[in-house]
Amino acid sequence: MWLLKTEPSEFSYTDLERAGHAVWDGISNPVALKNLRAMKRDERAIIYHTGGEKAAVGVARVTKEAYPDPKAKNPRLCVVELEPVCRLPRAVTLAEIKALPAFGQSPLVKQGRLSVVPLTAAQWQALGGGK
Repeated sequence: MWLLKTEPSEFSYTDLERAGHAVWDGISNPVALKNLRAMKRDERAIIYHTGGEKAAVGVARVTKEAYPDPKAKNPRLCVVELEPVCRLPRAVTLAEIKALPAFGQSPLVKQGRLSVVPLTAAQWQALGGGK
């Protein structure tokens, strides 16, 4: 289970729903890339809007595991492919997430700029990700 951050003005969960499928690209941080490479087909990811929203908003499914980014000149950059699953029952704000005990040591709150974050089962449930 994962959490993927995106700036909604660039690509939002609504955009993912509209498209039905997306190549998740633009990741360059070494830790985030390592996490992206660890994602497996059919795993779920919470989509988190950054910027003015700062909230977890939806669930996506990995449809294709990491492969080299075809648009990048750097061979270490990779992408995954996703499809929308559902919106969360309600958006969960960063302030709410920080107040949840399950996120006390999470990279989501400890490394705020990390764009691909692993989630524990407890964190997934706390965000309303379902089964």
